[in-house]
Amino acid sequence: MDPTHLSDVTLMSAVITVSTSRSEDEDISGAVIKELSEAADIPVTFYRVVPDEIDAIRIALQEALLEAPCVIINGGTGITHDDCTIEAVAPLFEKTLDGFGELFRMFSLEEVGTRVLLSRASAGIIDRRAVFCIPGSTSAVRLAMLKLILPEMRHIVTHANK
Repeated sequence: MDPTHLSDVTLMSAVITVSTSRSEDEDISGAVIKELSEAADIPVTFYRVVPDEIDAIRIALQEALLEAPCVIINGGTGITHDDCTIEAVAPLFEKTLDGFGELFRMFSLEEVGTRVLLSRASAGIIDRRAVFCIPGSTSAVRLAMLKLILPEMRHIVTHANK
């Protein structure tokens, strides 16, 4: 990557897990996101587990946006009746990163086959901050973090702040 496209931004991340069945102690996917972020020298400055409720997700997101230039929301991106992460977050996007969801589904196809159709993974920019909405399975979290989010976080945050 051309280094002129990157600026010396301070990278920090916020993690929100959307689940009505998991507590912080049982949140393996959130723990994986935190572990991978910190291993990449990106401190996690905000962490919360919230229920699958639009208002709860939005409140946590607004708090997270005050803490970090990158917010990673896992869970609630499927199509069951209570999955509402996309409904909570997508209307707030000022810009969408359509390629994120496309690439996530392309990479996921190798692991889960055509079941990837059920994934509504997405990303966008809110108030000059990157927000990623990813499925809550541990394998999906690892894929998103290692193949997409961590390699491109500095690039995305740089451009979001120009």
